[in-house]
Amino acid sequence: MKVVIKEKNSVRINKFLDSVLYILGYTLVLLIVDAIFNSFDVDNFWYELLAVVIIYVLNKTVRPIIFKLTIPITALTFGLFYPFINFLILKIVDLILGDHFNIYGFWSGLLIAICISIMNFFVEELIVKPIIRRCNNE
Repeated sequence: MKVVIKEKNSVRINKFLDSVLYILGYTLVLLIVDAIFNSFDVDNFWYELLAVVIIYVLNKTVRPIIFKLTIPITALTFGLFYPFINFLILKIVDLILGDHFNIYGFWSGLLIAICISIMNFFVEELIVKPIIRRCNNE
């Protein structure tokens, strides 16, 4: 895949393509988590895609604010509080999408948030970032 953009707005377009790649990677992760956990339910692919877009927007806007507000407790727990932030983001999506996106139970939701974080790391490192690097180098 080669994306060559020789325009004045190429930086903006490349950031858009990066966002699309991340959203597709996160969608893959959400599909896997939905298949693995019975305590996590998303109605169909389109709601998973919508949930991923909402999660992506929340991660870019709300998460930095929540993280800065919880730095003391995150530091006191040596980073063990960080999965609770991920769980909070998932619960916000649960509230926004209502019956189409459900997480049943606190502990299972926390485990799901941890699994999503781990899988997102691997998808980013093994799939998304190499594609972005390859497109930027060519």
